[in-house]
Amino acid sequence: MTDIKSMTEDELKIDMVRQGEKSFRAAQLYEWMHKKLARGFEEMTNLPASLREKLRETYEYTALGAVRVQESAVDGTRKYLFELADGNLVESVWMRYKHGNSVCISSQAGCRMGCAFCASALDGLARNLTPSEMLDQIYSITLLTGERVSNVVVMGTGEPLDNYDNLLRFIRLLTEENGLHISQRSVTVSTCGLVPEMKRLAGEKLQITLALSLHAATDAKRRKLMPIANKYSVRELMEACRYYFETTGRRVTFEYSLVGGVNDTMEDAGELIRLLKPMNGHVNLIPVNPIKERSFVRSEREVIIKYKNKLEKNGINVTIRREMGRDIDGACGQLRRRQKEQSLQ
Repeated sequence: MTDIKSMTEDELKIDMVRQGEKSFRAAQLYEWMHKKLARGFEEMTNLPASLREKLRETYEYTALGAVRVQESAVDGTRKYLFELADGNLVESVWMRYKHGNSVCISSQAGCRMGCAFCASALDGLARNLTPSEMLDQIYSITLLTGERVSNVVVMGTGEPLDNYDNLLRFIRLLTEENGLHISQRSVTVSTCGLVPEMKRLAGEKLQITLALSLHAATDAKRRKLMPIANKYSVRELMEACRYYFETTGRRVTFEYSLVGGVNDTMEDAGELIRLLKPMNGHVNLIPVNPIKERSFVRSEREVIIKYKNKLEKNGINVTIRREMGRDIDGACGQLRRRQKEQSLQ
């Protein structure tokens, strides 16, 4: 069956006419799905009953159900575990900031990138998410919280650029004016460094922010943390980042997870300064969220501050990411993995 919530309005128009319906039904359908956030065809009360029945028989309709919700007692961050139609589980995080609500969504069920400190990759990749499954994480959270989402971060489980075509369609649907119409400038896409896809994304001329998960400034150290570093060197990554900036005018954000005793020394900071000094970018320092399956620990607070200060003194634009939801399995993949373990007991 065709996934109707992943279709553009133009595609819907063609389909409606093909089925003998008036083309204006497409606009009604699109509004119900992407503005009114209907959970099913039965809610679409301005459509004839006969058409609603036809739609049920013809299309697959994505409406995710939350199987678990955890709310932080510290900052009100909420982590949602959604079940997909095939039983796969994905995580999303809702965070409230002064500038608006932000949602971090997953782009895949599982991940095949194998980053050493990430719970998402422990069980490998189950499958890519469809555009509608990415969208409905946001739609479901909007309905559950009763609050508008103003920023979207594709930084949850999965490597977004490993699901390139679905990601691109998701961004178009999310930012299209007849839908939620979230500004492209309010969308951030993270990557561990798939160089060809980074360059391809630059060519799309979107106004989104690209965030590169760097985590080390040298090939030798990066390879210990991220298997993808065996395929693409730091030099190739920096070349792709420059190309992205030159093509889109959007500076790249560099994500750097600080792991105690691994990549948080002053020597590491010096390597990072040498690497990023020529770049027009911003560094997000992230105290790593420890997972029980790995021996990694977060850097001490004073080490993080010292690291930040050294970068700043050398002209690097840097922030320490505010920790959200640490008391509710805040790191990518933790809640999903816990649920899977419990279901096997």
